[in-house]
Amino acid sequence: MAVDSRGGDGRVTEAAVRERLDRVTDPELDTSIVELEYIDEIRIDGDEVDVAMTLPTAWCSPAFAWMMTTDARDEVEALPDVDRARIDLREHMHEREINRGVNERLSFGEAFPDADGSVEPVRAELDEKARIARQHDATGALLDAGLDGGQIVALTRADLDLDLDGDDDARVWVRDGGLAVTVDADPLERYLEKAEATGLLDDDHPELFRTPEGEPIDPDQFETVRHRTRLAGVNMSGQGSVCDALHESRRAEDRPPLSMRSD
Repeated sequence: MAVDSRGGDGRVTEAAVRERLDRVTDPELDTSIVELEYIDEIRIDGDEVDVAMTLPTAWCSPAFAWMMTTDARDEVEALPDVDRARIDLREHMHEREINRGVNERLSFGEAFPDADGSVEPVRAELDEKARIARQHDATGALLDAGLDGGQIVALTRADLDLDLDGDDDARVWVRDGGLAVTVDADPLERYLEKAEATGLLDDDHPELFRTPEGEPIDPDQFETVRHRTRLAGVNMSGQGSVCDALHESRRAEDRPPLSMRSD
């Protein structure tokens, strides 16, 4: 549900900022940075917003940290009542470079002159992994709704009706539009987001679901592809368990102070 960006005094609200930040994911885990409790503090001063955040470990990939902080900045600045968002990444081995780069609108290469290339190939690879994992969730929802593998692999974007007024469900048309099946909309919407981000909806194939390589699925291979997409989700869950442990340890009350600052 969308949150009104303005409070009673006409200023942007913390709830609205947090709702925008909830759209930012840890690219390795494909999970919201709000859900992962990376956000330490949100400060609002008129049309300016400061967001402080800490990742599970100081050694988190600089490319991953860069993606999360730039995405957080851009999401908050997308609010109509925000003129500037400033990000304060804390306790990271490259916090100085990242905070300067993000807040001064530098490119990754300008912030890290010694870096080997940009973050975009990394982002594309992680988006593809997320697309595969989300496909497993979406096809699982369709199976639960009663569709079979042959019907699922034949679906196109035009067969989905996600804009049902005031409803969390979607309508999926099968049998050449002769039958509509009601399905939870969330896994389908999440899949479509990554399918679009990876360019899958713009290629020459109309089929909505694909093999991990991006090819249409032979109905006889549906279960094999389901197994492969499941493994992508399992891999992310495994990474998430490691991050959960690091996150819990980092925020433990008896943890010694950790600072990467040299001064």
